[in-house]
Amino acid sequence: MTRVLLIEDDRDLAETLLQLMQLAQMQPDYASNGKAGLNLAQNNTYDVLVVDIGLPQLDGLALCRQLRIDGIDTPVLFLTAYRSIDNKLQGFDAGGDDYLAKPFDNRELIARINALSGRRSNQVKRVIVGDLNMDCQNLKVTYQNTTLELSPTCYTLLETLMRASPSVVNRLTLENALWGDEPPNSNVLKAHICNLRRELTRVNAAALLHTLLGKGWALRAGKST
Repeated sequence: MTRVLLIEDDRDLAETLLQLMQLAQMQPDYASNGKAGLNLAQNNTYDVLVVDIGLPQLDGLALCRQLRIDGIDTPVLFLTAYRSIDNKLQGFDAGGDDYLAKPFDNRELIARINALSGRRSNQVKRVIVGDLNMDCQNLKVTYQNTTLELSPTCYTLLETLMRASPSVVNRLTLENALWGDEPPNSNVLKAHICNLRRELTRVNAAALLHTLLGKGWALRAGKST
């Protein structure tokens, strides 16, 4: 069941949307202001956040920015009465993943929530796995305050693994992330994996990188394999 957090200060609209989500077999939570919504989003797990922009106490744009700084990659669908392209660009710049202007068709809202569910947002400014911390704005990675020295290729490789963590990432996905539709031979990927493992070993973080034979690689807290 899709877990949705609705953050909307219009009580009548919120009640309608909550009923709509329940009829669509979703499990919604609700907050009527930005601060309460931020607290729920930081302390619970949701598949999608549906966020009004014009919220009291903390507006939707500031709320989304804080989530992305915190490394929370739950997809955000903005709801707003503002319809201009500049307003939409502000929403995407704040870390949103989709934007729906009021008034809207309820069927479209449900369709957009379903489309976002199961994804993770690429808008996060920080990705964290255990004590491994990636600052996506400054392209810097640290492990227990020690900075990793990564080539651009190894950075992209590590970012792909961290964003997918703890899931397994197969060879094809990694090759597409690094080289698009024209990957070199398989030995090149193996060489970059070895380089990444060597740097993780240098900072005592090798235990995070797992190799699953025949499946791919994963970044997880715990003993490496």
